[in-house]
Amino acid sequence: MATESSNWEELRRQARQFENEIDLKLVSFSKLGTSYGTQEYQNENSDTVPLLSSTNSDHMFETMALEIEQLLSKLTEVNDGMIAHCQSAGGGGGSATHTLQRHRDILQDCTHEFNKTKANIQARKEREQLLSSVRKDIDAYKSSSGLNRRTDLYVKEHEHLRNSERMVDDQISIAVKTKEELLSQRLAMKAIQTKMTTLVNRFPVINSLIQRVNLRKRRDSIILALVISACLILFLLYTFH
Repeated sequence: MATESSNWEELRRQARQFENEIDLKLVSFSKLGTSYGTQEYQNENSDTVPLLSSTNSDHMFETMALEIEQLLSKLTEVNDGMIAHCQSAGGGGGSATHTLQRHRDILQDCTHEFNKTKANIQARKEREQLLSSVRKDIDAYKSSSGLNRRTDLYVKEHEHLRNSERMVDDQISIAVKTKEELLSQRLAMKAIQTKMTTLVNRFPVINSLIQRVNLRKRRDSIILALVISACLILFLLYTFH
């Protein structure tokens, strides 16, 4: 009986020790979660600083989580030992059962609190990582958009210059073709004039003959006009007489 009582007290002592350590670790763990992102970036805005961006913070988080898990595992083993002790002692009485239940409730509360704090920190970490990624994408998009806008402006300006150069080349080509056509027409007219002058100088008789024909045609036209006029006068006189 003395040995069993000594084992029971030892188990209770270990349980209280682990519970106290776990309680202290949970307090530090909770503070660590709320202080992430503010200890190393005091001069930064908390809305733009990633919560768990520091390597030291990640290491501390993982280390404390591992230590608490190990303590919870040890406390679970002690509770199992207390359960085995009560079963071997035939129930151990109402006091032992109450003590065992209280330690089990403490273990359950500590486990729940640890899981809740760890989940909250993980959620905040993921949220901040997502926000950080979104910010980086936005910054990259802004940078690339500004560069693309400048590139587009340069490309458009280059196209305008090319179009202007093309239009100038077209106008110059039209002017050159027009000049060539005028020169060609000038040469043709000059050649015709030269031929006509040559013909006139070569055949002076033809020129005089043409002049005589023109004079005869003019004389015939005058005679015909006089005859027609006389006929009209005679006709009018005859009519009114």
